Amino acid sequence: MASGAIFSSLRRRRSPSLEAFLAPVDLFDVALVKTLVSVVNELVSCFSNRVFQFQRKNSRSLIRKVEVFQILLEYLSDSIVFLPPTAVLCLKELYLVLYRSKILLDYCVQSITEGEIFDARSCRTEIEALEEQIVNHEGDVEPTISVLNGLVAMTRYCRFLLFGFEEDELRLKNGSQMKIKNRLITKAIAETFLTVPKDFCCSISLDLMCDPVIISTGQTYERSSISRWVEDGHTTCPKTGQMLGHNRLVPNRALRNLIMQWCIAHGIPHEPPEVIDAMAESFASACLTKAAVEANRATSALLIQQLANGSQAGQTVAAREIRLMAKTGKQNRALIAEAGAIPYLRNLLLSPNHVAQENSVTALLNLSIFDKNKSRIMDEKGCLRSIVDVLRFGHTTEARENAAATLFSLSAVHNYKKRIADKMGAVEALAGLLQEGTPRGKKDAVTALFNLCTHTENCVRMIEAGALTALIGALGNEGVAEEAAGALALIVRQPVGAKAVVKDEGTIAGLMGMMRCGTARGKENAVAALLELCRSGGAAATERVVKAPALAGLLQTLLLTGTKRARRKAASLARVFQRCENASLHYVGLGVGYAFANNSAPTRDTSFTGDVSVPMPISVPVL
Repeated sequence: MASGAIFSSLRRRRSPSLEAFLAPVDLFDVALVKTLVSVVNELVSCFSNRVFQFQRKNSRSLIRKVEVFQILLEYLSDSIVFLPPTAVLCLKELYLVLYRSKILLDYCVQSITEGEIFDARSCRTEIEALEEQIVNHEGDVEPTISVLNGLVAMTRYCRFLLFGFEEDELRLKNGSQMKIKNRLITKAIAETFLTVPKDFCCSISLDLMCDPVIISTGQTYERSSISRWVEDGHTTCPKTGQMLGHNRLVPNRALRNLIMQWCIAHGIPHEPPEVIDAMAESFASACLTKAAVEANRATSALLIQQLANGSQAGQTVAAREIRLMAKTGKQNRALIAEAGAIPYLRNLLLSPNHVAQENSVTALLNLSIFDKNKSRIMDEKGCLRSIVDVLRFGHTTEARENAAATLFSLSAVHNYKKRIADKMGAVEALAGLLQEGTPRGKKDAVTALFNLCTHTENCVRMIEAGALTALIGALGNEGVAEEAAGALALIVRQPVGAKAVVKDEGTIAGLMGMMRCGTARGKENAVAALLELCRSGGAAATERVVKAPALAGLLQTLLLTGTKRARRKAASLARVFQRCENASLHYVGLGVGYAFANNSAPTRDTSFTGDVSVPMPISVPVL
């Protein structure tokens, strides 16, 4: 593992020059020898008088060997005129060895001057660098993922064992102030006009990519865009027209890193992918060695002890570290919860320190991704109440957004949906966040509201708490329109929900707007909502929909060009209209599309999952 750490750090700090891999091809005989003399003289002059505190014995031994070659090469340069091919080959190999020796010695020197771990901050820097290597790791590169995971676990444990938890509280506050300042700077810069490199944009959406993936033809697209393309039934590459050999999506990590670097350099906001790749998650967990697991277990015990008995600054540091440990790997999430972290994190939710509150609510969010931890959080006395209070009154925007994401995660369990909706202020706060939050906050709020809508007993509560109004307003927001339409489709299944929706003048117009200009999934949800509105709202609701003058053309388009689910819903809606008195006056021309889609949906679907299609990301911030 030690050699793995050396190699890992060396590769991270600098990329070796080309001379380390390419021997001179145009040099022979005397010229080659003189070049070697120059190289060896430079190496000896740079390192012969240096004091090595890291790998001292090996470094001095290497330099002595180089000095022997120095004498030999100087002799050869004065006496040799011609060299046989085998000698030339050997000397070129020696050239590579000398350059690699220089890189190694240079690393041993720099490890003391700039790379030595001597305090808590340098430990954190080392952990972050190792975690970055894990994310960007290539399968055939040493050290292995298991070695890197082990190094992270041991470094994290040693960081707290050796340096404790007390950090400069002023630095924590200044860090938060700097983050706020950076956000303002970023916003100002983002408002200027910049030309985004063409290769950084998805050729489907034409937007800057956040999660670029490679398909079987070798082309790169934004994950969400190409996923929708495939879900819509396409079997070819959008750019080249080639048939897809398979539907696997391979993350283009190199391009993603270039995009992130470009965004940082230009001050452009860049949201990382919100959905954790399940395969990557299981792969990382599988690569944890027994030593890494035990180190993480011991670290969890130290962190929880600090949460229980530490100072305010120490508790803040411990909560932050639990938040980071729990961001990936179900084993870490299980270890932390089993060690008893949840009650102490719940107490910290009420902290007047905004940094502590942010870290604790985000730690609970990360822990809740592991299914067994959902029951631990819900069963902890007062924990749900405290999460809702952070959502309502949190000190920072990030804390409120992560509280909303936590409620979404917990509401994945059906039995918890009513408990969450019945908690005073929960739905009201989610509705408020959907109306006035940041783009990410609105996304967290609308996905949580969607989950709560899937429980039929929550319908009245959603209406009373203002969620219906917020969802209708969100139909015009491209970032959350899909989920909002999906939630409305669920609410209007109930007569009371349909009645409330009909009263709002903008609902039908908003759903029709999505059918006209929305995404494929948004169109599905919009037509499903109109269909359910007619079925549950009675004659009055059906009449309101039938009288919409532009709906006939939109249905015709969906019947011919929509996805399979959209065509099925559009066909069912067309049949509803045909049964209405005088419907033919409004829907002349539906015959072709209706006949095309009629056989796809002879009966009404009754399942929620068949009617509404909404992506369900879980936000796991890594800050």
